[in-house]
Amino acid sequence: MGDTPVFAYLLLKGHPYGREMLRQMLSEGFVPAIIIEEDSAIGDEEREKFLKRIEGNPIAPTIVEQIADFDVPHVTVPIHNSDEVMPLIQDMDLDLIVFGGTRIIRGEILDAPKDGVINSHPGFLPDCRGSASPAWSVYHDIPIGSTAHFCDNGIDTGEILLRRELPVKRGMTYEDLCYGTLVLACVLMKEALMAYVAGKWPEMRHPQGESPWPTFRNAPPEILEVVDQKLADQNYAHYVN
Repeated sequence: MGDTPVFAYLLLKGHPYGREMLRQMLSEGFVPAIIIEEDSAIGDEEREKFLKRIEGNPIAPTIVEQIADFDVPHVTVPIHNSDEVMPLIQDMDLDLIVFGGTRIIRGEILDAPKDGVINSHPGFLPDCRGSASPAWSVYHDIPIGSTAHFCDNGIDTGEILLRRELPVKRGMTYEDLCYGTLVLACVLMKEALMAYVAGKWPEMRHPQGESPWPTFRNAPPEILEVVDQKLADQNYAHYVN
């Protein structure tokens, strides 16, 4: 550590989360050595789901637009698995792999870089693992926030580098919370890379501990109705005002 890391950046094609994360990283001079996008039906579904969640909020420029002035290999694969990704990175001397919104990735990829694979989750770990974190957080009165963490073979279970609560104000909508945690997660990734350069990771990283909650799946309409009503009634438990 100490130098700017050499890293591969993996994301679902066109996903607003990955676009915002790249913008945040580039703003501090963190340029990926390679960008690998997954172009798949599931990726399309996840992107559209996320776009719906943040409806009405701004979206970062496309990946192509953001790297126009950089000489960065930009590759598309049908799925982020070892068979597709390892041939692209096995001859690169990678310090890190950064996930910018992907499906669950396990196996050989997690062991490829010298200093680990990191993700930034738009939920407050360990309490809110899995999907649709702002919805389940409101539903169960869990604090809302984002977490930068290492990836292991579990779902959002790796050691934590940074986590921060999102200040939730009365009048905020579900879309506001989804957008807020998206941006916060991407800022935390940028800050995690800055801490890497500063050599601070050994003192920062710590185990998550156990969660009293299950790993959440996508929130169905009946849950979202309760969430919208709680926010409208302003009876979520963790308002800052």
